[in-house]
Parts: sequence; C-alpha cells; structure tokens
Amino acid sequence: MACLNKCDRQCEGSLCLNICADSSPSDLEPIAHMVHTLIGLPITIRSLNSNGLRLEAGEVLNRDYTGPFLEEAIKTNQIVKGVPSEGVYKGKSVIVTPIRTLDGNVIGAIGVVDILAALDILSMFREYPGVVDEVEEARKKSK
Repeated sequence: MACLNKCDRQCEGSLCLNICADSSPSDLEPIAHMVHTLIGLPITIRSLNSNGLRLEAGEVLNRDYTGPFLEEAIKTNQIVKGVPSEGVYKGKSVIVTPIRTLDGNVIGAIGVVDILAALDILSMFREYPGVVDEVEEARKKSK
C-alpha cells in the first residue's frame, strides 16, 4: 500500500517527505540514507505495515527487511536495546527506536548497531584514575 498522505504545505518547487504506517522501503530509504550518512553505522528501518530495508556501507542490502528488535519496538512503542539471538545482527548489540507521529502513535521503527554498547564505559572511567595513579607512581620512582 502506498501512503495517501499529501503534503499540506505549499512547497514552491520543492518536494515533501511524508511517511506513514504503510510506507514502503522506497518511502523510507531517504531517512535511512540520512541517518547512515550522519553516523556511519548500519541502519535498519521498517514501517508498521510493511517490511523495510537494511543499509550498510552506503548500500541497500535488503528491501524486504525486518528483524526481531524492529518488530518489538513497533509492538511495544518503546526503545529496544540488546543483542538479537537471531537474524542478520545476531550477537551484535543493537538499539531500535519507534518512529512515532506527534500524537505518539507508532508508524515504524529504525535501528542501528550499537557500538557504544561494546565499550564498557563505566569500566573505563573506573580504571582511568587507577591508570593515572600508576603512571604518577612510576614517574616518581624513576626520578
């Protein structure tokens, strides 16, 4: 199904980008490319009523894509973080957020591989003071 939404703004010589619960992979592709270009990570996106696409390294790899976390974000209308046990991103941390209307209704979901989850930030901050102390102690001993 194609979206029947019409842009209600008068955009002289411009095009409008509208998405809805029935958006196709082609409708969602500009958003996927935009996010991918900004953050440089693999992107998955789908609408509520249609599978979407998977984009990596600047190329669409699948135009009939869905995944368990995309579906969960749509079903629960919540951000989903975790490591899928199945699918293309099995074993990799991902984060998926619902795409909502201004009224809060879910019309789709978009996800990325979560590289920050791979870093143990808290551990790094806990260890940093110890590293500084070790370096200072070693410096004092060498004098």
